[in-house]
Amino acid sequence: MGGIASIGVPGLIIILVIVLIIFGPKKLPEIGGAVGKTFAEFKRSTKGLMDDDDEDDKDKKDKKETAETNKTESL
Repeated sequence: MGGIASIGVPGLIIILVIVLIIFGPKKLPEIGGAVGKTFAEFKRSTKGLMDDDDEDDKDKKDKKETAETNKTESL
């Protein structure tokens, strides 16, 4: 099965209607804002992790190049 990625538009509409019935129209903007802030924080966190990985990869590459340079200079 496709999991959560295969919900599609009809599934999203059903979920929205259920949320609207449960929380009511007055709470919906507040819930939407909270969800948006949560997604934004998640995106910032994952971007930070990806940047850290990229820096680690760059550091390893730089160390390898430095070691190769030192090796050829000592010959």
